[in-house]
Order: sequence, then structure tokens, then C-alpha cells
Amino acid sequence: MAKILIVYSTTDGHTLSICQHLQQFIEQQEHLVTLVSIGDTPETALDGVDKIVVGGSIRYGNYQSQVYEWVRRNHVVLVNKPSAFFSVNLSARKPDKNRAETNPYIKKFLKKSAWQPCELAVFAGRIDYPNCSFLDRHIIRCIMWMTNGPTNPTTVAEFTDWESVNAFAQRICLM
Repeated sequence: MAKILIVYSTTDGHTLSICQHLQQFIEQQEHLVTLVSIGDTPETALDGVDKIVVGGSIRYGNYQSQVYEWVRRNHVVLVNKPSAFFSVNLSARKPDKNRAETNPYIKKFLKKSAWQPCELAVFAGRIDYPNCSFLDRHIIRCIMWMTNGPTNPTTVAEFTDWESVNAFAQRICLM
């Protein structure tokens, strides 16, 4: 039984939903999982864990700065334990951008960070226009219009491939 820490940064909550799914899958494999928001991670969170998973969402082309800061601050531990990173973004709804090796945000993260995780994954996110702020709804609709995504302001659409999430969870168990 491994002790696994999952640390996440989310904008609208969908990254947390993916983390909860990972947690459930991994716990079914008899591992112990601690799930914590990246901004609420206590200094002692890394003590005694065997594996670390970090997840971050993209908003307007960037991860929240706290993702990079957390990785920088914990770099020594991350490189000395089995670790994984996953990205949640709407670009991953497209077949040519739904793998770590083809997703521009994962590539950007790896260039900007000194950390090279053992496992990488990218998952398509969710659009929930009715719950977006006025400004976010219009900016996201514009981005979706430019990338041939849904633009109806009443749209609620989830693009996550949950089988890919399960496959990533399995890889976490095996790393």
C-alpha cells in the first residue's frame, strides 16, 4: 500500500472532480490517498508520502502561478519520489491535442519547470457557460468560436475522457 498525495489547482472545480475520480480509483487499488488544494498544502504534506501527483487547470493559456511556485518550492522532493503531473484544458478536446506529447500546455509546462514527472497526462475539461462570469463567458465563447467549440451561452458540456483518467490512475498505482 502506497501513500499518495494528490495536489491540485482548479479554476472552476473540474480539476477537483478529476482528482476525486483519481482518488476513488487509486483507493480501490488499496492505496491511501490524500487530496489537497495546492494553495492549502501544509508544509508537512510531503512527509511520509510515497508518490506525488500534481494537477493544474488552464485558463486563458496559463496555469495558475501557484502551480509553478509549488513545484519550484518542492522540486527536491518531486525529483526524488515517483511523481506525476496532469493538465486539464479545453484544447485536449481535440484528438491532436489530447496526449501529453501533443498538448501545447504540457509542453509549455515542461519547458518552464525543471521538474520532469515520471507520468504525464492531459484531460479535456468542461464548459459551463451559465456559471461563468459575464466576462469569462464572453472570452471563452470567443476562444471556442476561434477553435470550433461550442458557443451557445447556455451550453454545459463535459469533454473529459474518464477512461483516460482511469488509465492514468492505473499508471500512478504502478509507478
